[in-house]
Amino acid sequence: MSVLLSISIFPLDKGESLSPYVARALKVIKESGLPYHFSPMETTVEAETLEEILELIRKCFQALEPDCNRIICNMKIDYRKGSSGRIVRKIKSVEEKLSSSF
Repeated sequence: MSVLLSISIFPLDKGESLSPYVARALKVIKESGLPYHFSPMETTVEAETLEEILELIRKCFQALEPDCNRIICNMKIDYRKGSSGRIVRKIKSVEEKLSSSF
């Protein structure tokens, strides 16, 4: 089984530059040991269970809560039975189709 999470989490009460807070959440994700892909607008993480994903989301919130009064978290969860390694395969599949169509 595979659970993909795309998450964007940041405070609203810290001004224009939020990279220090995004870095806190990304540190939690990195320390989880789960495969992830960081991009400018969100981070995608792959786990084997929904419980792992929910625990990771909780830890990201905990990393921001001490000095953030308002936190926004946008997320998408894609659950699929019988498949893993999708964080890499999904990108590779699209890239292969792009290269063959041009």
